[in-house]
Amino acid sequence: MRIPKDAVLLRIFLGENDKHAGQPLYEAIVMAARRHHLAGATVLRGPLGFGHSSRVHTAKILRLSEDLPLVIEIIDGPERIEAFLAEIDPMIGDGGLVTLEKVQVLRYGPQKN
Repeated sequence: MRIPKDAVLLRIFLGENDKHAGQPLYEAIVMAARRHHLAGATVLRGPLGFGHSSRVHTAKILRLSEDLPLVIEIIDGPERIEAFLAEIDPMIGDGGLVTLEKVQVLRYGPQKN
């Protein structure tokens, strides 16, 4: 698979407890990206964060939060990302934060030994 040099980075910010059809939302989004044959998806888990509610979510022992912040990052061509957004928009609903930014892909592929 090839990614165009001038690509788009899709970032989706959500909470660990967010669900879609009884499944964790982050899993549903990553599986949808795979079905769309996008170049790849990575879920990053944050130890601390807050969003529109200003409620702090933390991984500290004394203040365990079961709803830690997550970021899903997906990079692909602009047309492929736009088509994917149309599918996942109903999954995300009114929650979360979705951003797009132009990126330049320098390398994509397996490491050479």
